[in-house]
Amino acid sequence: MKNFEALREAAAEISDLYAAMALLEWDQQTFMPHNSSADRSEQIGTLAKIIHEKSSSKTFGKLIEKASKEAADLPPDSFEACLCRRLRREFGKTSRIPATLAAKIAGTAAKAHHAWAEAREKSDFSIFQPYLAQLIDLRRRYAGYFQPSGNIYDPLLDNFEEGCTVAKIDPIFRALREKQRALLRKIAACGQVDDAFLHAEYDTGKQLAFVNEVITRMGYDFTRGRQDMSEHPFTTSFGLNDVRITTKVFEKLPVSCLLSSVHECGHALYELGIDKKLNRTPLAEGASFAFHESQSRLWENLVARSHDFWVFFYPHFQALFPEQLASVSAEAFYRAVNKVEPSLIRTEADEATYNLHIMLRYEMEKDMLNGGIEVADIPETWNRKSFEYLGIEPENDAQGVLQDIHWSMGEFGYFPTYALGNLIAAQIWTRAERELPALGESIRSGDFAPLLDFLRKNLHVYGARFTPAETLRLSTGCNRIDPDCFMGILEKKYAAIYGFRAE
Repeated sequence: MKNFEALREAAAEISDLYAAMALLEWDQQTFMPHNSSADRSEQIGTLAKIIHEKSSSKTFGKLIEKASKEAADLPPDSFEACLCRRLRREFGKTSRIPATLAAKIAGTAAKAHHAWAEAREKSDFSIFQPYLAQLIDLRRRYAGYFQPSGNIYDPLLDNFEEGCTVAKIDPIFRALREKQRALLRKIAACGQVDDAFLHAEYDTGKQLAFVNEVITRMGYDFTRGRQDMSEHPFTTSFGLNDVRITTKVFEKLPVSCLLSSVHECGHALYELGIDKKLNRTPLAEGASFAFHESQSRLWENLVARSHDFWVFFYPHFQALFPEQLASVSAEAFYRAVNKVEPSLIRTEADEATYNLHIMLRYEMEKDMLNGGIEVADIPETWNRKSFEYLGIEPENDAQGVLQDIHWSMGEFGYFPTYALGNLIAAQIWTRAERELPALGESIRSGDFAPLLDFLRKNLHVYGARFTPAETLRLSTGCNRIDPDCFMGILEKKYAAIYGFRAE
C-alpha cells in the first residue's frame, strides 16, 4: 500500500492547511481587530490558492488513481476504500476549478464578511450589495465549470449535500410547506401561550454560567474546545481534538443563548465523536451538512426544548433568576420556551416556523443564481417573501436580508441543509426512543450519556466514511428522508401544548 500511504500523507498536509485557514476565519469572527480585514482577506486568499493547487494538481490526481487500484480488492467500507472514494469525488470537483477562481472566491468572501458586519450594524444593505453581487457572479462562474444538466444551483447544493439537486429538494419542501402551514393554522386557532416573563432582563453572566453547565453535561469537552462570543454563533474544527463553538447572549432573550450554545454544541459533539483514526483526512468531518444540522437541531429542539429537559434544569435556572421566575411554574416555563409565533429572525424561530425561514432563503438563492432577482432588488424580494411565508415583514435590512452570515461567505446551497437536518434529526430521534426506552427518564435526571453514546455508535463514529444516503440508512434504518416523521413529532408536541387534536 505504498501509494495509499503517500496519498494519506498528502491528504493530511492539505487537511492541515484547511485547519490553518479555519483558524484565521475563527479569529476573524471572534478576536481580530476591526480594521484588519484587508490583510486577513489576502492571507485567506493565499491559503485557499495553495490548498486548491495541491488538491487539484495532476500529481495528486495520479496518486489517487494509483492508491485506488491498491485498495480495489478491499471491502468497500474499509478506511482505505472510503478515503479513496472521498478523494476521487473531491478531486473530480476541485480539479475543474482554476486556482485563481478559488482564491478569488475566498478573498472576496473575507472582504464581504467585513462589509456584511458593517451593513448589518447600520442596517444598510447598500454597503454589502457590491460584495454580494461579486459573490453571486463568482458562484455562477464556479457552477458553470460543472455544466449542470438540471439547475445551475445543483453544483452548489452538491457541495454541502452530496447528490442533492433542486429536483430532489423541491418535492420534499413542497410537501413539508403545506403540512407546516396546516399545523400553524391549528395553533393559530388556539389561545396563545404567555411568555412575557421571558422578555425581562436576565443577567448575561448568569446566563453564560448556566449555558456552560448545560453543555458540560451534554458531554462537551473543554479540554478539546472552548466557547467564545461572535456576531453569529458557529462551530469550527481544527482537527478532531480542537473543536470550538461560539455563542451570543441577549439580556432580554434568556433562552436564546442557551439554544444557540446547545445547537453549536451538537455540531461539536459530532466532530469530537468521529473515529480518531480518520483525523487529518477529509473523512474527519460530518457525512454532510444536513447530517451536521441533524445533530445541532436534535440537541436544540428535541432535547433542550423538551419537557424532560426542563424537569431537570428549570430548578437550576429558576434559582439563578428568582426575581424574574419566582411565580413561574415549570410547566408555564416549558410552554413559553415552545411558544409558536412567526418571527423575523431565523435563529430565534420556533420549531413550527423555522423551516419556512429556510424555504424562503432556498427560493431566493435559486432565483439569485438563475438571474431571477437583481441584486438591488434582493431586500424588497426578501420582505415580500417574508410576508408570504410568515405573515410578517421586516422593518429594516438588519431584521431581514442582512440577518444571516452565509451569503457573505459565498455559501449558496447551505440553507436547505438546515431543513433537511431537522427531518433527519426526527428520524434519528425516533430510532433512539425505540432503542432507549429509558431515554426520557435519563434526560429528566440530567444524564445525557445514553443519548450521546447512541449517537456516537450510530452516527458520529463514521464521520464522512459513507455517502449521505448510506449514512441515513446506518443512522436511522430508513432509505429516504421522511417529512412525515418530523411532522408527527411536531403534531404530538404542540397538540399537548396548545390543546388541539393531533392527527
